[in-house]
Amino acid sequence: MSRPFFDTNTLLYLISEDSAKADKVERLLLSRGVISVQVLNEFTNIAQRKHILPLQRIRPFLQALRDACEVVPLTLEIHDTGLDLVDRYRFSIYDAMIISAALHHGCDTVLSEDMQSGMSVLGKLEIRNPFLG
Repeated sequence: MSRPFFDTNTLLYLISEDSAKADKVERLLLSRGVISVQVLNEFTNIAQRKHILPLQRIRPFLQALRDACEVVPLTLEIHDTGLDLVDRYRFSIYDAMIISAALHHGCDTVLSEDMQSGMSVLGKLEIRNPFLG
């Protein structure tokens, strides 16, 4: 497996009360995976809204993610590919942008808990739930 691309939902376990899943994510982060700026933004939004964390408590997590992963920008090319993925696979726009960023950066796996595990996208990338099996 090349470096995995992390969907936001897997990384949020780092601030959850589920220590088993948090430990699994920490181990997976040792692989020097890939995330996009979108993932950092979504992480911040959910940490503030659902976990009620102030920004000063979120910033260290964001820095840890930036240190552990390659952070890739969102580009118009990623956006256009994402729109094509919405048309072809009926992904939500946000999931499509995650998958598009992964494809554009040579990842062959997206680690996500809420997308269809085992699904192949364009024959180049597999969505995998890291908490199954």
